[in-house]
Amino acid sequence: MELRQLRYVLAVAETRNFTRAAERCYVVQSALSHQIKALEDELGVRLFARTSRRVELTAAGEAFLPAARVSVEAAGRAAADATAAVGELRGPVALGVIPTVTALDIPRALRTFHHAHPAVRVTLRTAGSDELASAVEAGTVDLAVLGLPATSAAPAGIRTLELARERLVAVVPAGHRLAGRRRLRLADLAGETFVDFPAGTPGRAQSDLAFEAAGIRRDVTFESMSAGLILDLVGQHLAVALLPPAILAPDASTAAVPVTDGPVRIEYLAWSAFNPTPAATALLTVLRPSPASGDAAGSRKGRG
Repeated sequence: MELRQLRYVLAVAETRNFTRAAERCYVVQSALSHQIKALEDELGVRLFARTSRRVELTAAGEAFLPAARVSVEAAGRAAADATAAVGELRGPVALGVIPTVTALDIPRALRTFHHAHPAVRVTLRTAGSDELASAVEAGTVDLAVLGLPATSAAPAGIRTLELARERLVAVVPAGHRLAGRRRLRLADLAGETFVDFPAGTPGRAQSDLAFEAAGIRRDVTFESMSAGLILDLVGQHLAVALLPPAILAPDASTAAVPVTDGPVRIEYLAWSAFNPTPAATALLTVLRPSPASGDAAGSRKGRG
C-alpha cells in the first residue's frame, strides 16, 4: 500500500469521477485507475462501484476512507513539521471568513504571510459564523473570522479573540424617505421590506434578536449570503438592510443611516489550540493583533 494510492482513493471519493480525480492529482487517468485497481487487488476488496457514468464508494470503501484520510493528513503533517524544523513552512492552511469581515485587512495579511512563507498553500472558505466555528472545532478549518451578536457567548470548544464591536447601520436606497435622516430607531424601519442573511445564521440573528427585543415585526423578503448582492438589492430599491458600516463603500445608489438602538455585533478571530500545524500557527501570528495595538482593530475597519 502506497501513500499515492491513498491520495488517489480520496480524490475519487471526493469527486466521484476518475477523470476529475486524475486532474486533481496531476496524473493521467489510466495511471490513477491502475493504482486504485492494484490497491483493491492487494486488499482483496472493491473500494468503488463504477460504471461508465457513475462512481460510488462500496461499503468497504466507506470503511477504508477515514483511516486513509488520517494517513494522508499525517504524512502531510510529517513533511510540514520536517521542513518547519529547518525554517521553511510547507503544507496547507485553511482560513474561514464571513462575508462581512471589517476588523482585519485579510488581503494585506495574506500578502504578508505569503511573502514570508511562499510554500504554504492557503485555502479561503467563506461561510456563516456557525458553520466556520464548527469547522474550526472539527479541524477542517485552521482559523476563522466570525461575526456574532453581542448578546451571544463566544463559541465553546475553540479559542477566540475579540477583534471589534460595531453597531449595524440602516442601508436604504438613495431617495428613500429615511435617506436624509441623521439617525433612526428600529421603530422607524417598521413596515419596510428587508434583505438579510439567511434565517438561522448568526449574521441574521443579530438583527432578528434586536427587532424581537424591540417588539417589532419585520418582513425579510430577500435572503443572501453575499454582502455585495444585499447592497445591490438595496440599490435597486427592492429592500433595506442592516449591515456593518465598515463594509459600505461610497455609492450613489444607497445611503447609510445610524440606528441608535440597532444590533451590535462582535467580530472574533477563532482557532483551535489542539495540535495546530506550523503553518496555522504562523498565520495566527500574522492575523492576531499585537498587545501594543489593542485599538488597532478599529483602525483596520473597511479594508477587509
